[in-house]
Amino acid sequence: MRVNKSFLLALLLTVALHVVVLSVGIHLQSEHPQPSPPPVLDTKLTVLTEAPPKEVKRPATVKRVEPAPSVPATRESPSQAPASMAAPAPPSAEEWAMAATYTLKNSKRYRYNWGQQVRSMMGTAVEGADQGVVRFRVEIAPDGKLAKLETLWSTSAVAEKLARDAMQRMPPLPPTPTGKPLIFETNISFQPFDTGWPPIYKDDCRPDPPAFRNPFAWDGKSARGTAQPAQQPQAGEAPSPDCEANLPQDSVEAIGADAERQLKMWGSNKLAPK
Repeated sequence: MRVNKSFLLALLLTVALHVVVLSVGIHLQSEHPQPSPPPVLDTKLTVLTEAPPKEVKRPATVKRVEPAPSVPATRESPSQAPASMAAPAPPSAEEWAMAATYTLKNSKRYRYNWGQQVRSMMGTAVEGADQGVVRFRVEIAPDGKLAKLETLWSTSAVAEKLARDAMQRMPPLPPTPTGKPLIFETNISFQPFDTGWPPIYKDDCRPDPPAFRNPFAWDGKSARGTAQPAQQPQAGEAPSPDCEANLPQDSVEAIGADAERQLKMWGSNKLAPK
């Protein structure tokens, strides 16, 4: 079998070309060797945690022992003696005569004299547990005798007993100014610092302001109804046209006591001049 010469020549050229390419590649590879991979480092990770705070031992606090105060021997001095106030003088016959004719403001003058008469018969008020104030509702008969007595409240049982005993021993009093039963409420003060205050007469001719009454108030028991208008003074109780000219003159003590009472009631330290 004959082999074609051209085929053999092509085969030889192909083989020679592959040999040349392989030799060139081997030569280039030897001149530029491939870098070896970096070595793997054996690394260890260390996790840092915050150390717990050390307990600080504080020295124990030493309490200071203070010496007990020496108690001096108590000796009662005049400044440490309990305060006291003698009973006021009873109203004079002249004062009772003027009170028996004074009809304004529910016989104001008669009511004041009656309270002063009771207090004058209660004795000396001494500072302590026996002092106090008693409020009574009193009804005086037209002939001046005590008809009814009711204790509304009391801060001292001793003061209440003394006041009731004094009322039972009251001397004969003039008839009431209106000739009718006189009903009123009054405070009897049995205290070493309270002398009361005489009444002020300058405003007695003015009508009393109408008492406020809530028209919507209801006690839950009585029948509902509309609020009643303020009652007008009766003809016998209305002041005369020359009322102010016949008013008694207010004393300096009464004006001063009334001003002090108003200041205590309505005064404020914010209004005081600096």
